[in-house]
Amino acid sequence: MEKRFPLIERLRLTIAYDGGAFSGWQSQPNGNAVQDHLVAAFRRILGAALKIHGAGRTDAGVHAMAQVAHVDVPKGKFSRDVWLAALNAHLPREMRVLRCQLATPDFHARFSARGKVYRYRIWNARFLHPLEVNRSWHIPRELPIDIMRQAAAAFVGTHDFAAFAANRGTPSETTVRTISGISVRRNSSVITLDYSGDGFLYRMVRLLTGSIVQVALGRHDLAWLNDLIEEPKGRKSHHLAPAGGLYLVRVKY
Repeated sequence: MEKRFPLIERLRLTIAYDGGAFSGWQSQPNGNAVQDHLVAAFRRILGAALKIHGAGRTDAGVHAMAQVAHVDVPKGKFSRDVWLAALNAHLPREMRVLRCQLATPDFHARFSARGKVYRYRIWNARFLHPLEVNRSWHIPRELPIDIMRQAAAAFVGTHDFAAFAANRGTPSETTVRTISGISVRRNSSVITLDYSGDGFLYRMVRLLTGSIVQVALGRHDLAWLNDLIEEPKGRKSHHLAPAGGLYLVRVKY
């Protein structure tokens, strides 16, 4: 039976993890999701299974630099520093709680969020550096940055992104999202795409990235991209970038 605590306080956790080690964020039957490991850590500390609420779900292989979660714990049980040390002592080495803060009772990791920032990394060189395995998408053919920026600019604004969303099993209430900006930068062999928006559909960033790359490689043109944005009904982009290049950078509140 789950323990009940008479007085509780809400903790806001900022978490980083190497997505390649886990089965995504959301709890899985194999017990190897990020959420599963957090629940297990609290169980070892308190002897109770607490409910962890995340800002959003990341797929298997997707990394997080600053995922946010909240959890209700016994009031005054530990200081924030002790919670931080205790949790990290019981988590896999590929995952760490970076910050532990007290939150107001009405704070919700998911529903209080106003937006997110994702980063996608591409290794654009003939050979993939061994330290970039599962950290970036290797594309050996040269990608013209100017064309990538033109393609990315087509997505900025409020659009129906139904053509750039995968089916999770239950349809979203709306597929309209607002992307406030996409920056495309090159630093030597690394191309980074930073996406900032009010929210993202299932696999949306990976599908946007894959589609931008297709245009940059000359396999599709900008008109194809604009058609998918303007008339998405019954149409899909199937160009999904690999999970290992994607990072949740920040959740905005």
